[in-house]
Amino acid sequence: MSAEEFRNYYFLKEELVRFCREKGLPTGGSKSELTERAARFLSGSAVVENDDDFAEPEVSLGREKVRRRVANSNEVLSEESVIEEGFICSERHRAFFQEKIGAGFRFVVPFQRWLKANAGRTYGEAIEAYREIMRKKSRGDVTEEIGPQFEYNRYVRDFFADNRGQYELQEAVMCWKYKRDLPGHNRYERADLKALEA
Repeated sequence: MSAEEFRNYYFLKEELVRFCREKGLPTGGSKSELTERAARFLSGSAVVENDDDFAEPEVSLGREKVRRRVANSNEVLSEESVIEEGFICSERHRAFFQEKIGAGFRFVVPFQRWLKANAGRTYGEAIEAYREIMRKKSRGDVTEEIGPQFEYNRYVRDFFADNRGQYELQEAVMCWKYKRDLPGHNRYERADLKALEA
């Protein structure tokens, strides 16, 4: 299979990991990173053992370089604490926000963006920003973006947006399975409803 053909089809992350393992390629990273690594392999491009193109960004702290995932300290968070540079959604942060906002708290995408863009502001300000984002969301002023790696979620959302009240989840899944087995993109199209005619 050529890299071009490979990119035309949908693969589960587990399938990509298995492919990389069988070919002796690094198996870490996100689904999009694994896809790119496999495509590079299929195109004949070298994939080095360290695979630096996909390495997690590093943050320089003085002379030491520290992986970004450990850049956040373990200090106890309070509303006066300052949002760290290179913020990462961790269990420690989730527990803090759930304690202050309630058990229904979740890291919605607009809030994640706000946190990453507002390093240096306080967690108290973050709580207010979250509440404002959720108020706007409840009024329909904010739509939560679904990342490109979550093709199934985007497909189902678009399926129901186009067929309000007409179908159940099982029909959406049937159409999704039909679509993912076709070459090309995996976005919902009205023509996919032909999968329900069988």
